[in-house]
Amino acid sequence: MSYLTQTLSKETVFRDPVHTYIYVQHQIILDLINTTEFQRLRRIKQLGISSLVFPGAEHSRFTHSLGVYEIARQITTHLNARYSSTTANDGQWHPEEQMITLIAALLHDVGHGPYSHTFEHIFNTNHEKFTRLIITTAGTEINTVLSRVSPDFPKKVASILNKTYPNQQVIQIIASQIDADRMDYLLRDAYFTGANYGTFDLSRILRLIRPFQGNLVFSITGMHAIEDYVVSRYQMYLQVYFHPASRAMEVILTNLLKRAYDLYHRSLSDVTIDTSFIPEALLPFLKGQPTLTDYLALDDGVLMTYFGKWRTSDDTILSDLAIRFLDRKPLKSVILTQASTDTLPLVRKLIQQAGFNAQYYTAENDSFNLPYDAYNPHAKNPQTQIELLLPDQSTVELSTVSPLVKSISGRQSGDRRFFFPKEMLETGTNDLFNPIYVDFQHYINNNYLIGPNS
Repeated sequence: MSYLTQTLSKETVFRDPVHTYIYVQHQIILDLINTTEFQRLRRIKQLGISSLVFPGAEHSRFTHSLGVYEIARQITTHLNARYSSTTANDGQWHPEEQMITLIAALLHDVGHGPYSHTFEHIFNTNHEKFTRLIITTAGTEINTVLSRVSPDFPKKVASILNKTYPNQQVIQIIASQIDADRMDYLLRDAYFTGANYGTFDLSRILRLIRPFQGNLVFSITGMHAIEDYVVSRYQMYLQVYFHPASRAMEVILTNLLKRAYDLYHRSLSDVTIDTSFIPEALLPFLKGQPTLTDYLALDDGVLMTYFGKWRTSDDTILSDLAIRFLDRKPLKSVILTQASTDTLPLVRKLIQQAGFNAQYYTAENDSFNLPYDAYNPHAKNPQTQIELLLPDQSTVELSTVSPLVKSISGRQSGDRRFFFPKEMLETGTNDLFNPIYVDFQHYINNNYLIGPNS
């Protein structure tokens, strides 16, 4: 028996609130879970700053990755049992693809960093790139484990995540419009945020999957379960992922990191700027030259430690933003329209006059998502569409037979908001008739849409 297929003498079982149990039956899976790089995911929150709005959302990339593995295990076990290939090029499932699929599912998020999307925006890093590096770079524990299979095995695993692997069925299990990743994070995020609208019938969907002409399709008999999944995703984006208070805290985090970045780069030409606040671990990112080792040294806890030190920084903006982030003091927001966009320069000027640096205390934030997107080969990132298999063995695309999905297909959900200091709406008695605040509130009340949770 090869290392790739070597089974454990006794399977390891993880208790999980979403899947009840997560079963590990192979030595290579357990070895990957026990690597330094994978264990680091325990210290990376799945939803970043969302726990500041949904207090229960403390779950990690570690538990999500185990969940994606478990769903992929159930899918491949189902395909092995019912749809194994019997002849070459018959378009069915090849059981020998199961282990590489499970490994890719387990490792798909291993390159995420602290507050990953916010951090990436400021420091120009890319978690997908670092995922591939962790898998393919000699010397990482994950690469060492994978290389026991064969010298080229790490690159094969990385090619699945890069969507260049020759078997499209394997890629679709990991990355498509209805994949193991999305199904786990919707259920897991719904559970930990307490949002019931993220739930759907996972077991029913898993029973509907079948291979067809080299791709994965779903039996039309369970179309309503697929509809429920699509609507659940739509609701989770609107109610959780795009929550205005979460976005307000993300703006503060973005501007906090941006202030540190700006101060460091200004110090290169201005020796009077004190850079003692900059921790050594962030220097490679400020310089734009982080190594894989530098990247793996960061997690949520490391950054939170730095933010705690920045509370007492001599730089008043850095200190104030750190306090606002750590003590959960979100900015306020309003929905932008075309008319209100035209007044933004005036509004920002009033905020500046009130004593807030508009560069760090205001932001425009777009949050839009397509709940379902029919395949468009000319799109920047074309999505694999959801195909339903009819009794006559032909296929149809989901939105062509589901009026519900058609109604939201290709339509962006979300909004565009302008964020500003809460103090602009909470003036003290002495400022009650201050023209700065009067003018600001006049513009806000007459030109902007006051959305929910604004």
